[in-house]
Amino acid sequence: MSSHISFRTVPTPKDIENVKRIVESTSFFQEHEIPVAVELVEERLAKGLESGYHFIFVDIDGKTLAYACFGEIPCTKGSYDFYWLVTHKNYQGKGIGKLLMAEVQQQVKNFGGRVIYIETSSKPQYEPTRRFYENYGCELEAVLKDFYDIGDDKCIYRLVP
Repeated sequence: MSSHISFRTVPTPKDIENVKRIVESTSFFQEHEIPVAVELVEERLAKGLESGYHFIFVDIDGKTLAYACFGEIPCTKGSYDFYWLVTHKNYQGKGIGKLLMAEVQQQVKNFGGRVIYIETSSKPQYEPTRRFYENYGCELEAVLKDFYDIGDDKCIYRLVP
């Protein structure tokens, strides 16, 4: 990994393309999921913090190579959803995801949050994702059967900031 890594929390218009590039690079997400990732950045740029979306971007030597998106769940007291955590394919496996998780935890704690919920699929292709969360210390809180599709359950993890 490069020598200079930095985090930033305020998206810029360039992050619309950065997020699209990062998500596409993984070849992991379905085609209809990519615009959703981009829309969250656009929503934040348009409405600011009122959008409810918080971001942490990882810049290495001035190039954005990973990001996370999270936000407080409406009508709760301190419960947060963790929407996205994506690292550019060429930088996966270098510890960036763990750094981002720690940054999200710290931000949520700073906001007075008490719990973070993380959702993912039960499909075999998501096994590395589930293992990542479990190795980080997230606990499987619930499984919603056939949520995404027949045979594709929603796994909900819980993490205390």
